[in-house]
Amino acid sequence: MFMRMTTVLVFLLVITAVMAFAEDFPLTSLDLSKLRQGWGTPQIDKTVTGGPISIGGRKFDHGLGTHANICLWVELKGGAERFEAWVGVDDAAGKGNGAVVFMVIGDDKCLYRSRISKSGDAPQKIDISLKGVKFVTLIATSAVSGINYDHADWADARFIGATAKPLTIDSPNDKPVILTPKPSPRPRINGAKVFGVRPGHPVLFTIPATGNRPMTFSASNLPAGLSLDSQTGRISGSVPNPGTYIVTLSAKNSLGTASRELRIVVGDDIALTPPMGWNDWYTFKRNITDKDVRAAADAMVASGMMDHGYSYVNIDDCWMVRPGSPEPGIGGDPRTADGKILPNKRFPDMKALTDYIHSKGLRAGIYISPGPRTCAGFEGSYGHEAQDAKQFADWGFDFLKYDLCSYREVQKDHSLEENKRPYKLMGDLLKEQDRDIVFNLCQYGIANVWEWGAEVGGNSWRTFGDIGSNPADYSVGFNLNDMGKWVGPGHWNDPDYINIGFLGSPTLLTPNEQYTYVTLWSLLAAPLFFSGDITKLDDFTLSLLTNDEVIEVDQDPLGKQARRVARVGDTEVWAKDMEDGSKAVGLFNRGEFSTTVAVKWSDLGITGSHRVRDLWRQRDIGKFSDSYQQEIPRHGTVMLRLWE
Repeated sequence: MFMRMTTVLVFLLVITAVMAFAEDFPLTSLDLSKLRQGWGTPQIDKTVTGGPISIGGRKFDHGLGTHANICLWVELKGGAERFEAWVGVDDAAGKGNGAVVFMVIGDDKCLYRSRISKSGDAPQKIDISLKGVKFVTLIATSAVSGINYDHADWADARFIGATAKPLTIDSPNDKPVILTPKPSPRPRINGAKVFGVRPGHPVLFTIPATGNRPMTFSASNLPAGLSLDSQTGRISGSVPNPGTYIVTLSAKNSLGTASRELRIVVGDDIALTPPMGWNDWYTFKRNITDKDVRAAADAMVASGMMDHGYSYVNIDDCWMVRPGSPEPGIGGDPRTADGKILPNKRFPDMKALTDYIHSKGLRAGIYISPGPRTCAGFEGSYGHEAQDAKQFADWGFDFLKYDLCSYREVQKDHSLEENKRPYKLMGDLLKEQDRDIVFNLCQYGIANVWEWGAEVGGNSWRTFGDIGSNPADYSVGFNLNDMGKWVGPGHWNDPDYINIGFLGSPTLLTPNEQYTYVTLWSLLAAPLFFSGDITKLDDFTLSLLTNDEVIEVDQDPLGKQARRVARVGDTEVWAKDMEDGSKAVGLFNRGEFSTTVAVKWSDLGITGSHRVRDLWRQRDIGKFSDSYQQEIPRHGTVMLRLWE
């Protein structure tokens, strides 16, 4: 009896000692620098926009304000008893706005999943056991397309009964495995299979081809007015008469010859496939110079990107004068006495710069705003649209990005016609010039620009805001599912640039996320503009940008945008019809853990046996009937092409 009482006493003393050392740790007491979210930065004891936390009219003094999509990995050092929180979309988002699902994952198992929460809904209570759990993942994901207003609050969130402070950790990172095989030393002609030009306008088309150099080029059935430089592969001249001309291109080196057809379409439409190139913004921003642009053109050639179809070298904001600026090099008079726009001193001779880019067989792009000022406060086109359009043509530019920015300060109202007006004005002016200038409408998807962008002369139009270098923001590409019917040759949805590689610092995207990024853009028939530092390309980044079978999906002449054909949990299947009757398919795992993703033939509208090819690895997988499935890591993808 005495021994039994002693044992019980010892047990109680142990339990008391453990409880004495256990503590509660608010989520906000942890290091939140590891938290990834789709917009803004996490806010302690505030909503993501900085106001007090309020969910369904209930105020909370403490908590964490975030914005979908978020992910935070936590190691429970010493374990914890429970996790508690009140979750929901903050009232500041506006009643009925936002749509977020909150999840808590413990050691790869879902411990909690909320109902869809919208602004104005009552807060939902999380109260779950963490006994025996070593790692916890907190997730708030958008429940519908887009993350607009997804202000995800974690109110009064805390780890209860922890014997040591939980430790936030980096998300698991995959290794940068290069899947794209090296190009063959034998000749291969790459890039677009169709090229559009207006009658009488100058042509500059460099045959993109890989293989050992030296290489010589030839072309049969070139229309009258065009000529080919056999050493550089550049087609130049002009064609006065409208029509479609079928040309056979050939590339020859010591190992063999490759041939392929090119359709040259002389008519009203240009940019018959999505433009491909480089834009400086996410690398240089306000600091771009003539020297930087020339170096980018050199690098596009030296890296071999040009041999895979990249052709535009585009200057973004800050090439003009910034009115009123005391900063040397960018201040001064923005225009001549008769109104012609002037570049700042960092760009001493725009015509010489475009001549240099053209001498490489590449095309040149420029940027301005329809407003009085650009986004960075430099001179805009407002009131000088006709002069600027002519100046851009006289300088020799081939592409114009027209960025809304300060036009919002001068537009009369927010009507559809007023949103169209500045873009129709410039679109009409560009068509009057004596050269083709691809017109990119950069107005962030306002007023559903995809529905009228082509009507005002646009060749592509931004569908959302800037992606930036936020690791989660490339996921906006998944929101284009319902916008495909406005896409076709000459008219493209533009979800922004491909921001991988080195952007002042190495990208924060994992290798799998980078594969997903490029796969999605190619399936979407999006313009492929790299905006990392093109002079600092590593082998992995270059392999992502130059896989010819992936690029072929983006550049397919049929011009279809992929659509989502299946969605199960965090997995999605997207498919695109190709000109040759095949299907390009992307299997995506948007979740935090490896899982199997399957594509069913019934979802693709096909039956029977089909040959399945892995495009990133450029190899056939085999023939399959009814379906195909594959294990895909977190945030990863597989890109396939199916033929009968």
